[in-house]
Amino acid sequence: MSDRSESDRLVKESRFERLIRRPEIGSFIVMIVIIVALAFASDFKAFNALGLKNNIAIIAQYGIIATGAAALMIAGEFDLSIGSMIGFAGMSMAMMLKWGLPFGLGEATPMSAFFLTLIMTLGIGWLIGTIVVRSGLSSFIVTLAFLFLMRGVTEVSFRVINKSTQISGLQDFKETSWFADILGGRVFGWFYDIWFALGGNLNRRGEQWVDGFDARFMWWLIIVGVAWFIMGRTQLGNWIYATGDDKEAARANGVPIDRVKVGLFMFTAFCATMFAACQVFDTNTSDAAKGNLMELFAIAIAVVGGTLMTGGFGSIIGVAFGAITVGLVANAVFFIPSIDGAWFRVFLGAILLAAVFANERIRKRITGGI
Repeated sequence: MSDRSESDRLVKESRFERLIRRPEIGSFIVMIVIIVALAFASDFKAFNALGLKNNIAIIAQYGIIATGAAALMIAGEFDLSIGSMIGFAGMSMAMMLKWGLPFGLGEATPMSAFFLTLIMTLGIGWLIGTIVVRSGLSSFIVTLAFLFLMRGVTEVSFRVINKSTQISGLQDFKETSWFADILGGRVFGWFYDIWFALGGNLNRRGEQWVDGFDARFMWWLIIVGVAWFIMGRTQLGNWIYATGDDKEAARANGVPIDRVKVGLFMFTAFCATMFAACQVFDTNTSDAAKGNLMELFAIAIAVVGGTLMTGGFGSIIGVAFGAITVGLVANAVFFIPSIDGAWFRVFLGAILLAAVFANERIRKRITGGI
């Protein structure tokens, strides 16, 4: 009897040990604390029908780009061009929708504008990755150069072709194009329909207040789901972790580390393009300043989510928790007007520093202090 009790105790301890060693455990705890604190501080307004929709919109934006940044960081590289890529992609789509396809190919549709832009951004991602792996230069420097290059190209193109750094008042393509609707429309309306049926989600006239989440929420879930599956269930995921942990050992074991890295730079370009597309088709506008500093938010969220700056360690689910945490705090000023918006930067800096130390401690627990 005592032997069985001792065995049960050890089993329970081993499960607990496995739990606290998971990369996402720290970001999960912080997320729960922020959710509870924001709920009470805002008198639960942050999680009423409209508050939930607005919070999810910010969280999904951060989550899309942070997923790409985290996968690349796990492989031991950085991409500082994500924000400029967002601006470039948004400019490309908006200008094609306004002025037509390049080289006189005719009027642009939402689908043609998106896919032509995606071809360009994937090509730029491929070029960045190729320069990094073939030159041996730091990805920090290479992508910093592309940060300035693409931001400059975006601003120059706006001024030369559009005579302004903004495009506003585009046709609402969601009304005529299913493709624009799945990028910039509303999704999961059934959730709010059920809420309304249960007696909530009401405006002052007793009508249904909110009819769905922004489409970027759906794309965030898809991107996170695919990335989680690849990172945790496929050979490619093993290659990514091995590349970031010890690239020479990975190369010696047959891992195509150059192709892995180039592919991940293209993935960050894809995430930036999805971010931009959802914005353009939602707001029917574009601006040369779009995506400014988003590369820093993406990296910060990846670290808060449990990703090591040195590579080889991280969790896509943890990054999702990090996106929720940062998104909620970023949006808190709208629900708690007494809070100065600058406190968001204070919080982000503090939690980022704490996350770096916590991630290293968790890594040492898993590796036995190596």
